[in-house]
Amino acid sequence: MPTSKTQPVIAATEGAQRALILTRAARLFRKKGFERTTVKEIAQACEMLPGSLYYRYKTKEELLVDLMRYGIEDVMQDVLASFEQTEDPSEQLRYCINAHLRALVSDSDLIFVLLFEWRALGGEAQSDIIALRDDYERLWSDILEAMVQEGVLKPDVDLKLLRLVGIGSLNWVATWYDPEGPYDLDQIGGFLWRIIVDALLAGGARGAPS
Repeated sequence: MPTSKTQPVIAATEGAQRALILTRAARLFRKKGFERTTVKEIAQACEMLPGSLYYRYKTKEELLVDLMRYGIEDVMQDVLASFEQTEDPSEQLRYCINAHLRALVSDSDLIFVLLFEWRALGGEAQSDIIALRDDYERLWSDILEAMVQEGVLKPDVDLKLLRLVGIGSLNWVATWYDPEGPYDLDQIGGFLWRIIVDALLAGGARGAPS
């Protein structure tokens, strides 16, 4: 049994191997699609035997679930860290918008699979991912509700519709964003923020960037 000194090393190694497998699998899933990618191809990309991959993931679907969990958890951590930088609800929204965008383009293969391959899952696996997605969306719901309670957001705003349209708009950026293109992430996030400021904030553009 590992000693307390070796446990952190083992955990770090496990974490690094998990990240390697999931990022390389994401690259293949994006290039070929989930259905057309084989376990053998994933194992080859990771420079490991198929049996070793099967030891960690019993099925390709199980790997996809973990890949999506990894992606969602990563985005949630980034958004939560940005949320905690300020206690001003309007600024929290702005920070979280920018954090979500940064997460989207930080590993485009992983996020692309997260956004577009979840339909390949069925049954309990899909339910697990939907539950994780709902946890993330509740974070945004809490941010918007806090803005209403603070009198920052107009009370008649449909928060569910705002959340769905807002997250959908942010997610779509992953399909067209080009780091060499005419818009950087701050400009994109600022544009969406300005729409919210101009249309939905109560009492003017409080906290809005110039």
